[in-house]
Amino acid sequence: MNAGQLCSRILATASPDESVRAAARRMEEYDVGTLVVLQESRGDRGARAVGVITDRDIAVRCVARNLDPDEILVSEVMSAPARTIRDDTPVEDALTKMAAAGSRRLVVTAEGDRVAGLLSLDDVLEEMTRRAAAIGKLLEKQQPRVPA
Repeated sequence: MNAGQLCSRILATASPDESVRAAARRMEEYDVGTLVVLQESRGDRGARAVGVITDRDIAVRCVARNLDPDEILVSEVMSAPARTIRDDTPVEDALTKMAAAGSRRLVVTAEGDRVAGLLSLDDVLEEMTRRAAAIGKLLEKQQPRVPA
């Protein structure tokens, strides 16, 4: 299984030049705790991920410091640079990268560094739980029946 097969392909995004309040409102609107911060690139390369902003970034780097979320830009509180991984990378390698970075999320990129999704530790745990349940059912069916 690779990162591209497990990641969430529906992304909520932010611009580094928008206010923290606008980003927080988008988090509320999409019911997410993370936005991928995209910077438009020159030419035809499209937007590239430059960071992520989480609800924790907003709480710790803006609210806790008594900064005005209407005046502070996403670029001032986001976690940067974006930690990325290719969509064809095995999940085991993605977990190793998460652990090394101390991060629960990786931006998944495809050909040309195009943002393809967001892989979270929760995505991996959900898949592991699904597989463990399937193995449990298989083992249950293979249990010998003891006559009563």
